[in-house]
Amino acid sequence: MGVIPRVVWNDAFALSEANHLNFGHATYKGEPTASFSTTHGRTIFMSMVISCEHATNHIPAKYASLFEGAEAILASHRGWDPGSLTLGRWIAKAVSAPLFQTRVSRLLVEVNRSERHRHLFSRFSNVLDLSARNAVLEKYYFPYRQQVQGEIIRRIDQNKSVLHISVHTFTPILDGEQRNADIGLLYDPRRGGEREFCEIWRQSILRQRPDLRVRRNYPYLGKADGFTTSLRREFADDAYKGIELEVNQRWVARPSVWRSLCGAIADSLLHALRDVEKSPAFGLSLACPRE
Repeated sequence: MGVIPRVVWNDAFALSEANHLNFGHATYKGEPTASFSTTHGRTIFMSMVISCEHATNHIPAKYASLFEGAEAILASHRGWDPGSLTLGRWIAKAVSAPLFQTRVSRLLVEVNRSERHRHLFSRFSNVLDLSARNAVLEKYYFPYRQQVQGEIIRRIDQNKSVLHISVHTFTPILDGEQRNADIGLLYDPRRGGEREFCEIWRQSILRQRPDLRVRRNYPYLGKADGFTTSLRREFADDAYKGIELEVNQRWVARPSVWRSLCGAIADSLLHALRDVEKSPAFGLSLACPRE
C-alpha cells in the first residue's frame, strides 16, 4: 500500500487549500517582526510566530499499513484540522511572520500533546513497539517542536517579545454535542498579557464580523495540555504569549466563504496589534529595536 494522500472534502476545497495563496510548504524566510504605526505616530515592533500543529492528514508510506481501512477517520477532524493551513497562511502573510506546519497526521503522532501524554499516539500508531514509536518521535515530533521553540528563543534573545499564534479548526459537533461558537481564543488566564490580548483580539474580530460568536477558552481550555502550554513553562509572560486560535469547521467547506473569513481574521489581528499600545499589560512586552 502506498502513501495515503491527504484527503480533502471536495475538489474546490482542495484547490483552495493547496493553491490559492501559492506559498508552498517551506517556512517563510525573512525577519518575522512586524511593525505597526499607531495613532500617536509611534511604531510598535512585535515578533510573530505562526504554527499549524494539525495542518495535514498525510501518512508516510512506511506507516501506511497501520491505517488500512481508516481513510474516513483520516479525512475527519480526528486526522487533521481542515482549513487550518489556509488560515495560517493568511495570517502569516498579513503579519509578515514565519509559518511552521506539521508534515504528518495527528493520528501518527500528536505534536500538540506533551511527550508523556496518554494520547501522544493514536490507537493506530500505538501498536508500534517502543523502538518504532521512538523513531516516529525523533523524525516528526521533536524536530517540529524544536524548530518552533528555537525560533521563539532566537527572537527573545534579540530582545523581542514573541506572540505565537497556534492555528486550529474544530468540528462543529463532537460526541453529539453542538459547539456554540464560530471562533475560540485559547489562553492561560493566569497570564495577564495573554488574557488582555485575547480580549483585544476578540473585540477586533467582532468589529470585522459582528455576525460571529467569538468565545474565550472555548471549545477547549487554553491551559490544558498542548504546545503553547509547554512553551509557557519556558518563557515569562512579558517575553512570550501563546494563543491558540480555533475556528469552527462549518465555515471551511465552501472555499469562497472560507477565504473571506480567513481574510477577516487576518485583518482583525492586524487591528488588534495596533490596539495593544492602549493596554498596560503590554507595556513591557512591545519589543523595539535597540537605540
